[in-house]
Amino acid sequence: MIDAALTPERTRHVRIGIAGHNLFDIAHAWLTANERGVTDEVDFEMLLGMGEHVAMAVAEDVGSLRLYTPVVHPREFDVALAYLVRRLEEVASSENFMSSLYELDARPDIFERERDRFLNAWALAGEAAAATYRADASVTRGSRPAVALDAPFANAPDTDPSIAAHRAWGEAIAARAAASALGVEALAAARVDDVEALGALVGAAREGGEAWATVPAPERAAVLRKVAAGLEARRADLIEVMMADAGKTIDQADPEVSEAIDFARYYADRADELETYVGVYFVPRPLTLVTPPWNFPVAIPAGSTLAALAAGSGVILKPAEQAARCGALLAEVLWEAGVPRSALTLLDIDPEQVGDALIGDERIDQVILTGAYETAERFHTIRPGLRLFAETSGKNSVVVMPSADMDLAVRDVVASAFGHAGQKCSAASLVILVGSVAESRRFLTQLEDAVTSLVAGPAHDLSSQVGPLAESPSPKLQRALTTLEAGETWLVEPSQWADEDVAWTPGVKQGVAPGSFFHMTECFGPALGIMRAATLEHALELQNQVEYGLTAGLHSLDEHEIDFWLDHVEAGNVYVNRGTTGAIVQRQPFGGWKKSVVGATFKAGGPHYLLSLTDWARTEDAEVADLAVPVKFRAGRVIDVSHAPDWVKEAAGADQAEWERIFGQAVDRSGMASEANLLRYRPSYADVRWDGDAPLLDLIRVLAAGLRAGGKAIVSVSGSFPPEVGQAILSLGLEVRVESWDTCMKRLAKKPHGARVRVVGRIEGPYDAAKVAVFGGPPTSNPTLELLPFLREQSVSITMHRFGTPYATAQRVVERLKAPIE
Repeated sequence: MIDAALTPERTRHVRIGIAGHNLFDIAHAWLTANERGVTDEVDFEMLLGMGEHVAMAVAEDVGSLRLYTPVVHPREFDVALAYLVRRLEEVASSENFMSSLYELDARPDIFERERDRFLNAWALAGEAAAATYRADASVTRGSRPAVALDAPFANAPDTDPSIAAHRAWGEAIAARAAASALGVEALAAARVDDVEALGALVGAAREGGEAWATVPAPERAAVLRKVAAGLEARRADLIEVMMADAGKTIDQADPEVSEAIDFARYYADRADELETYVGVYFVPRPLTLVTPPWNFPVAIPAGSTLAALAAGSGVILKPAEQAARCGALLAEVLWEAGVPRSALTLLDIDPEQVGDALIGDERIDQVILTGAYETAERFHTIRPGLRLFAETSGKNSVVVMPSADMDLAVRDVVASAFGHAGQKCSAASLVILVGSVAESRRFLTQLEDAVTSLVAGPAHDLSSQVGPLAESPSPKLQRALTTLEAGETWLVEPSQWADEDVAWTPGVKQGVAPGSFFHMTECFGPALGIMRAATLEHALELQNQVEYGLTAGLHSLDEHEIDFWLDHVEAGNVYVNRGTTGAIVQRQPFGGWKKSVVGATFKAGGPHYLLSLTDWARTEDAEVADLAVPVKFRAGRVIDVSHAPDWVKEAAGADQAEWERIFGQAVDRSGMASEANLLRYRPSYADVRWDGDAPLLDLIRVLAAGLRAGGKAIVSVSGSFPPEVGQAILSLGLEVRVESWDTCMKRLAKKPHGARVRVVGRIEGPYDAAKVAVFGGPPTSNPTLELLPFLREQSVSITMHRFGTPYATAQRVVERLKAPIE
C-alpha cells in the first residue's frame, strides 16, 4: 500500500497518513517518500504514550509527528480506558512490533526477528496477489453450485453484501418479495382436508418410503449432493419466499439457505458412512413425518427432511402453517434435484381438523419435531409410545462478567436477542450482569443506545434490521412486551411500529427477579430481560435454574472464569465471547439438554444425528476385534466375573479405543484460527433397565459401555442377578434396584431435567416419553452406538482473538478442553 500510495500522481489528490510504530515500516515509507519527492504530502502518526523515545527519534527525521489519543467527556472516561486497554493488548502481543521496542538495540535476536518479518513481508509484496473470494464470487448469486459436488465438505458461503452486484441482486429480491407467489401452487396441490384422504396419502408415502429404503446409501448420498446444487441455484427464490411468507429480513434469510446447502452435503457424507459401522448393519425405517417450525422455514425443514432421506426413510413434510409456502418451495427444489416424489410427500393440513389423525397413524415410524415442548407433550398424548425426536424450547441467557469487554458484550447480546425479532430458539432473552456490571452506567447506556438504534420495519425494506413477527404475539409474548412484573422497569420500552399486532420494536426490561415469569418462561420475541448476580456462581445458578438447556453465553476475559463456567453450565450449545445464535452445520452441531430435547436423539448437523433415525441389528460376527485395545476401566471386573464371551470383551476394548480416539476429548472438526468450535461429550448418567429375560451378557455389554462413558447408572431390574454378578456390579459403585417397569419409569420421569435409560430387552410398558428418553434396540458390539446413550454432546464455541490478535487466554482454555480424559 505504501508503494502504491506514495506517488506524485496520488499525493496531489490525497494526503497520505502513515500511522504505526514499526520502525521498519516507517523507515520504508520515509525513504520511499524522499525518493519520489512527496515528503511534503505525507504525515506520520503515533499513539501518545507508546514508545515516546521512538516517537522523538522519528520526529527528528520526518519533522512534525502527529500524536493521537482518545478525547472524551469526563463522565465517559471509562470508554477512553477501554480504548487504551485494547491498544495495550495489541502492542503486548509477541506478533506486534511494539512488544520488542525496548529490546531491539540490546538483543540481536530480537532485532533479527523483526528484520526478517519485514523482509518476508517485502518479498510477499512483490508477488502477485492471490484471487480473493470476493473476486471469484458469482454476480448472480444462484447461478452455480457453491462447490463441486464431489469436493470435501465445506460450509457454503453467505452472500457478500460488500459486492455491488450482490447488493443489486438483493434489492431485486426485495422488490419481488412484496408480491411474491412462490410456493402457492405447490402448497395448494398438497392440501388435504379429510381423514380418509389423509390415510390414503400416508399409505402411499409409506410405500414410497419402503422403495426408497432399498436404494443403496451411496446413491441416496448422490441425490442429496444434487439437492445442495439445487438449493444454491434457487437461493434467490428461497430468500424471496422467506421474506414474503415468514417476514425474514435478507440478512437473516440468506444464511438460512447456506445452512440448508450444508445439511444436504453434510448428511450425504454421513449417509456414505452408514454402511461402514462395524459389528452392525442399519435397517431403515420406512416413513418419517417432519413437522418443522416457522422461525427457520427453510433450513430446519431441509435439515430434518434430508437427514431422514439420508437414513433411508421416506418423508412426509408438513410445513408450519405460518410459513407453509417456504416448505412448499423447498419440496419443489428437492423434487427438481432428483428426490422421488414417492419418497418425499408435501402435506398441507388444518391441524385442528386432521392433525391428531396424522400423528396417530401407526404407519408413520417416527416424527421429527422442532417446536414447543408443549407440542412434544401433546404428540405423546395423542400417540403414547411414539418415536419422537424433538428439538424444543430454550430460555437462553448470556452472563457478562466485570472482566468482559463491554463493547463486544453489548454487541453480542443485542445481536443474540433481536436477530429475526427474537424469534430464534437460540436467542438470548436474558442477560445476567455480574457484580459491578449491574451498576455500570456505561454498559446500560450502550445497551440502550444499541437497542434503540435498531431499525424495525417490513422485511422487504432493506433498511429493516428487526422485521415483523411471523404471527400475532402469543399470550406469553404479549405479556412480556406490555407488562412489567414486580420490581421491573423498562430500559427500552417496546412499541408498535405499524398498526398491526405483528409490528413490534425491541424491548429491554430491568430488574427481572429470580424465579419470576420472565426468568423462567420462553416468550419467543423481541424482549430482553436484565438480571443481576453477585458472583459467577450466582450467575450460573440463575442460568441453570431454567428447565431448558439449549444455548448459553459468557462474556469474560478471565480464563479461570471461563474454565469454571464451562465446567458447570447446563446447555447443549455454549458460547464464549460471541453471540448465542447462528449455529453452523458441523462447526456447531445444534441441540439442547434438559427440556430442550425430547427423545433418544443426537445433535442436528453433527456426526451422529443419522444414527438415531434408523434401526440397527447386530451382525453374527462382532467384527470389532481389530478395533479393540486393552480395557482401562472398571468394566473388566464384571466381564471377568460373568465369563463373558470374546465378543463382549472385544466390544469393551473397542469402547476404550473409541474413547481414546473421539469421545474422551473435545474435537474441533472445522479448524478455524479465529474461533474454536469443539464438540465434546459429558456423562449423561443414563440408567440401565434389564427386563430379566434378555441374555445377561447383553446387560454386561451395555454396562461396559456405560462405565467407559463415566456413567454412574442405576441398574434397574425386574428380577435378580446371579449373586457373583450382582456383587461385581455393586463393587463398581453402581446401584441396583429391583423394581417394576412402571416404578422405574415414574422415578425417571421425576428427574428435574429429563432422564435417559438404556433398555436391555423389551420395552415393558408405557412411559412418559416427553420426560424419559428410552434407548432401545439389541445391544451391539459397535462402540459408537453403545457409548452415545451414556453421553451428552456439547458444542463449545470460543472466540480466539482480540481485534485480530491471537488471544493466549482463549488458547489455554481450548488446550485444556482438548486434553484427553482417562
